[in-house]
Amino acid sequence: MEAINISDKLSKFDKQWHPHRIATVDDNQVYLAKLSGDFVWHKHEHEDELFQVIKGTLIMKFRDKTVHVKTGEIIVVPKGVEHCPSTKKGEEVHVLLFEKSSTKHTGNTVTERTVSQYIEI
Repeated sequence: MEAINISDKLSKFDKQWHPHRIATVDDNQVYLAKLSGDFVWHKHEHEDELFQVIKGTLIMKFRDKTVHVKTGEIIVVPKGVEHCPSTKKGEEVHVLLFEKSSTKHTGNTVTERTVSQYIEI
């Protein structure tokens, strides 16, 4: 058991929209990611997804509304809810993600941004 330094882990990568695993908690994975611009519309049929904003403002788009999640705040996207994470133009947002091991990066939507192998740092 060791403490995990979030700032140190974030300094180890630059690639955006590519979560990096920093811990496993039972059947859940803890990831760090850097985001900029728009992602892809997708949903996770059987898994909830938690985003904690470490830096910046995450814009979580839903089909019926948009939620701005600021530094120090979290948002939980319930299973089956279509969403599209986004950022303000030119801003890089840092997030911690908490989700089940079975969660696919972009749900059933597959694009050039879909990640199937997560790097552990």
